[in-house]
Amino acid sequence: MTNNFGFTSTTDEVLARVDLKGKRVLVTGVSSGLGVETARALVAHGAEVVGAARNLAKAKQATTVVRAAAASGEGGFDLVELDLADLANVRACAQRLSDDGRPFDIVIANAGVMATPFGHTADGFEMQFGTNFLGHFVFVNRIAPLLREGGRLVMLSSGAHHIADVDLNDPNFEHTPYDRWVAYGRSKTADALLAVEFDRRHRTAGVRAVAVHPGGIKTELQRHYPQEEEEALVASMNAARAAAGQPPFYYKTIPQGAATSVWAAAAAAADQAGGRYCEDCHVAEIDDSDGMHDGVRSYATDPAHAKALWAKGEELVGEQF
Repeated sequence: MTNNFGFTSTTDEVLARVDLKGKRVLVTGVSSGLGVETARALVAHGAEVVGAARNLAKAKQATTVVRAAAASGEGGFDLVELDLADLANVRACAQRLSDDGRPFDIVIANAGVMATPFGHTADGFEMQFGTNFLGHFVFVNRIAPLLREGGRLVMLSSGAHHIADVDLNDPNFEHTPYDRWVAYGRSKTADALLAVEFDRRHRTAGVRAVAVHPGGIKTELQRHYPQEEEEALVASMNAARAAAGQPPFYYKTIPQGAATSVWAAAAAAADQAGGRYCEDCHVAEIDDSDGMHDGVRSYATDPAHAKALWAKGEELVGEQF
């Protein structure tokens, strides 16, 4: 399947010919940035969206535009509390949705933290791995029975997966000096691998999973590190991109950043995107050259590696899925 979408495509452009009436979608992380825009675009095109957020008061204020889109069209919007850094809260949210019983057509695991100082979740896991991967790992598995046949899971990964593979022997930096960017890279590699294994496990039931890199966008994610650190990161990215024969890095707008999520969720063909890593509204090519650049590392798409991470995740959270 080919399309005319790319780096500059926006959510509304991607969904222009997509009718989501009657579709029910869950989006995590709707208190700012990409989550809000993802929810708005889906609602504007007719979907019933359930937005999940840790801080409901903040999310309610941030999603005024989403409710306005619902009021002016045929979509709908509701909020649920979900704190991915607290597995008791994750399980409680999943149970409430299961008890409600209404199915979902799409789940977009958008929430996350980036480059945080060293810290731990409520369950003692390193904050970024625990929030970005383990919180979503428990949540999406517990609500997986709610996904209809033909449904789709979209995991937000990142180009930062190029920084580091997962470390199955030391996921919590107990024996390794903490580096916030290595920790973020590990967590985003983990999210990509979650999509690979989830897709393998559910494709025979007609449910597919895909990982996406939204691109670089100025959002609240950048709040944990100084501007000069970001400038240094961009400089290193541009050096790597030049070495790979790619153009310089540019920031996307929020509607451009959320475009790949909605493309993978509602526009891409299941057999095209299922089990794959996507960027700029297309499936990325494997590229193991040095540095952060376009493309996906082979370790982030390796099926055996994904199985091993899944088993490690089950061991850490004390559940088998």
